[in-house]
Amino acid sequence: MSGLGLAIPADLLAIGLLAYGTYFRRYHRRDLLLAYVALNAGVLAVTAMLAGSGAGVGLGLGLFGILSIIRLRSDSITQEEVAYYFISLALGLVNGLHPGPFWVAPALSFLLVALMYVVDHPRLTLRSRRQRVVLDQAYPDVRDVGPALGRLLRADVRYFVVLDLDLVTDTTVVDVRYRILPDAPAAVRPFQRYAS
Repeated sequence: MSGLGLAIPADLLAIGLLAYGTYFRRYHRRDLLLAYVALNAGVLAVTAMLAGSGAGVGLGLGLFGILSIIRLRSDSITQEEVAYYFISLALGLVNGLHPGPFWVAPALSFLLVALMYVVDHPRLTLRSRRQRVVLDQAYPDVRDVGPALGRLLRADVRYFVVLDLDLVTDTTVVDVRYRILPDAPAAVRPFQRYAS
């Protein structure tokens, strides 16, 4: 079996595991599921065609230039979802180019999928959160913000940035990273939304 003959089924299996087996089971966004599979299939097809045609480096750079101007503007997407976009793109490139011996592309593909499964696993960062909070009091002294957030969230505040201080409406807008305390009341504990 040729390198491409093994790379295409490996890519289809890898994107299936990434998109359906990992991403969709954790985030439940059907629109991005379709986007990841379509991006992967398109990049695989174009890269395989360019790799087999002996096209020059200029054409390859042009392809990446076109891919770089694509903006992800469907809805607001999280950094996790951007990471899945990148891995879908990388899977298509790796399998389309199918470098080295026949086993390299499938091995790299399954390594990337396994890496995303582990790094994005909910148990790894179960209690860590990031949130934008609007406090109903203006805190001109930034030293007062941390304790107020800790009381409100019933959490260990790790980092925060004051985004807006409005003395007229008496509000403070904060981007906060925090860790939920193990003895927090049930209403504050993280919601178990993950299937795996």
